[in-house]
Amino acid sequence: MKKYLLAASMAAASLTASLAQTTVIWENLGNFTENGKQGHTQRFTVVPDRPLSRIAFNHNGFFSYTPVNPADTFITIIPTYYAIASPRLEKGEPVTIDVLTNTMIFVKADTPAGVHAVDTDGNAVPVNYIRKPLTDRHQQWRVDGKDRMPVAEDIYAENEKFLAAKAPGAYDIVPSFKSVKPGKGTARIKGEKTIAIKHDNPEYVRITVAKNGIVTYEYASEAALRQARRAFNEKVVKPNKGILPVAVIEDYPDYNYRGVMIDVSRDYQPLEAIKKAVAEAALHRINKFQFHFIDDDGWRLEIPSLPELTSVGSRRGYTLDDSEFLAQTFNGNGNPDDTTTSANGFITRAEFIDFLKYCAELGVDVIPEVESPGHSRAAIYAMENRYRRTGDSTLRLKEDGDTSRYRTAQCYTDNVMNPALPSTYKFMEQVIDEIIEMYKEAGVPLVAVHIGGDEVPSSAWSGSPAAQKLMKEKGYTKGSQLHAHFVEQVSRYLSSKGIPMNGWQEIAVNHSPEFDAAVAPTVGGVNAWSTLHPSEKKSLAQALRNGFPIILSNVDRYYLDLIYNYHPEEQGLYWGGAVDELKSLGGYPDELLEVAPDAKGTIIGVQGQLWAETLRNNREMEYMLFPKMLGLAERGWNKNRTFDEADFIRYINDRERPRWEAENITYRLRQPGVMVDSEGMVHVNAPASNLVIKVTADGTDPDFSSESYTAPFALGNAREIRARVYTPDGKRHSHSTIWYDRGAKEKK
Repeated sequence: MKKYLLAASMAAASLTASLAQTTVIWENLGNFTENGKQGHTQRFTVVPDRPLSRIAFNHNGFFSYTPVNPADTFITIIPTYYAIASPRLEKGEPVTIDVLTNTMIFVKADTPAGVHAVDTDGNAVPVNYIRKPLTDRHQQWRVDGKDRMPVAEDIYAENEKFLAAKAPGAYDIVPSFKSVKPGKGTARIKGEKTIAIKHDNPEYVRITVAKNGIVTYEYASEAALRQARRAFNEKVVKPNKGILPVAVIEDYPDYNYRGVMIDVSRDYQPLEAIKKAVAEAALHRINKFQFHFIDDDGWRLEIPSLPELTSVGSRRGYTLDDSEFLAQTFNGNGNPDDTTTSANGFITRAEFIDFLKYCAELGVDVIPEVESPGHSRAAIYAMENRYRRTGDSTLRLKEDGDTSRYRTAQCYTDNVMNPALPSTYKFMEQVIDEIIEMYKEAGVPLVAVHIGGDEVPSSAWSGSPAAQKLMKEKGYTKGSQLHAHFVEQVSRYLSSKGIPMNGWQEIAVNHSPEFDAAVAPTVGGVNAWSTLHPSEKKSLAQALRNGFPIILSNVDRYYLDLIYNYHPEEQGLYWGGAVDELKSLGGYPDELLEVAPDAKGTIIGVQGQLWAETLRNNREMEYMLFPKMLGLAERGWNKNRTFDEADFIRYINDRERPRWEAENITYRLRQPGVMVDSEGMVHVNAPASNLVIKVTADGTDPDFSSESYTAPFALGNAREIRARVYTPDGKRHSHSTIWYDRGAKEKK
């Protein structure tokens, strides 16, 4: 422990001399297991520029915390937003604060974010936050004594398969064409002609590349033509420099719903960044965009008649009562008006209308998601602000005297609308009506409104007098029936407007026959987010029998926000496992959910979800989308097997990566592999032959100035080999290095 104190004091001394802003350095001192208990010790080194009362930060709500110094006090502002108060901070001198927790830190997502200070007057103070990376062996993932760090030798073997894969042909594309019939010879493309035809599939197209260089598109709809022409020119003609084999191509999707959802509630992304992502998705023939702009942690769409939704709900910062803005979650600096952080921001009505027009030009339908009745903390506190300010209770979403006690999957205890209040439905109808008007003004179809409907605790209204009264009137005996009551009421309203209702799988499973008969005909799509357990598959199979249309949105295949692998410095969450481009490629619909012969409903498509708990900027958003979105696009267009895994990785490297480079799209490079042979020689490889490999043997992470790997070398006395791959210009690199640990090898 002395060495850590010495290092901290030395760092504090140097920073005090050089920095004019409060600096907070975080580090994990190591995971531990003692007497059957596991946890970790984290350290905050605070180098202040003024006297402070506390530091605040966002962290996983499942941790519990105990300051090592008894003079320090740990404070829960709301679950996931915490503060450590200390009289030691009030002196304005460097302080080291150690905190014990009850669980281990495994990956980057487990480390604090949104760190800021609070001065002695109670004002938030932005800080220079330095998170020390998890680069020591004692900080690696361990569960039951097992190390889940990616194994260098396994990656080496995998990379060898990728390097041996065949180069993509002229007509290899993602998503793949249904059939390509080659002719004789090649053609230099000179022009095109189009012919409208009739076909049962509105997205059918036949593309003929003739010897004379004319490309003929025979198409079933204008949308099919627009989509096919863009994909063919960008992904076939340009990469092949306009010279193609003579061929006849037939193409059509297996599913008419091919979607991506992006969350801007939890961490806000500027609309220009969303446009860029949607354009790339459309190029891969994604045709639905579910816009998750409303959740517990932010309301990001302007509703002019309810300005509090954005004046309160789009701002997060340091507050102890959420009265004027929301308490900070996930990220921020304590300042609710600083729009340079992902905590704050919203989309104006005019911007959204422009966005709808933009997406329509790309052939993408935008499905707005109004999360309800759960995941509604932002809306609830915004409407409470309105009530206090105006005295108007007709839009309140909570009830005075409600003593209900519950805890959601995200650890909230105050985020569920009350389905027994008339004001709840007035609120929903007012929001829906304004959204409808935006679509009308944009001149684009509103194909569905997604109401969320997920993760509502059964005890959410157990202490509500209004809920108990409604249950008695309706003969309800379970809290889940109140949830069903809400869903049915909203579905009726949407149906009266001629708009289908979409929702997460909770709206379609384990309800009464009367509910199913009333609601199923009004539903446009149900996002089935989990078929991991037999009971879930059984429930969803029954939902299909009852007539609900299913959109496969599986967490273990299509949750794009999940970590690529379990390297501690990889981006993303891991509660649902790891998902990379090969996992999404392997999400074959027929294997994920069986459709019974007597089912009234069908699987209408697939959708990938990008939740934003860990995404602080648009670069991190793109990193999680690309390349794993390509596997999703392939499965949405072709439900059966197409690409071999190695050929798929080779295709991405040869065809997609150069275009992403040219368009400045952030993407993930796969890691290098390391193998030591029986002669003690170190072999390192990359996932593609056109990458540069940098290596170190001293336990530090390599950078572009490190030694390049060109040939096998002797391990010698080195205890650890680390490697990272770079593009030849050094501008892009694998996000996390791979480690070969000789000590770990010897322990096995």
